[in-house]
Amino acid sequence: MSHLDIRTILQHLPHRYPMLLVDRVLELEKGKRITAVKNVSINEPFFTGHFPHFPVMPGVLQVEALAQAAGILSFQTMDRVSDESSVYYFVGVDRARFKRPVVPGDQLMLEVEILRTSRSVWKYSGRSTVQGQICCEAELMCTLRDIDAPGNAARDAS
Repeated sequence: MSHLDIRTILQHLPHRYPMLLVDRVLELEKGKRITAVKNVSINEPFFTGHFPHFPVMPGVLQVEALAQAAGILSFQTMDRVSDESSVYYFVGVDRARFKRPVVPGDQLMLEVEILRTSRSVWKYSGRSTVQGQICCEAELMCTLRDIDAPGNAARDAS
């Protein structure tokens, strides 16, 4: 089982502040599962508008955090890193449920398990918890797609 720090996470995800939602990987079993952490701080930019009188992490960002953990798991499983020639897209969410608000000061535990892979589509089961209480559960689907290198689109159009 692997532990990954923020430097390694940055190699596996193209996301950066303010969209990077994984701070540390506690456990990773290639081809199977990952447990990661998102430390939720009052300094998060979304708290200024969601909600000023009672800051709550948006559910959609909890799902995004699970998808990012899934991306790390997939890149590790494929023995790849994120680069400019491909993008890991979030292509589906099923059975999303939100059971507990996530507030500043919470440590959001992200648990994702690979359910199956079919060609280039990966399906996962994910859940987030705070102090053992489930906050969010969802099934996620993601895919890795090759993209043109920067500048190729302009060249192709001419």
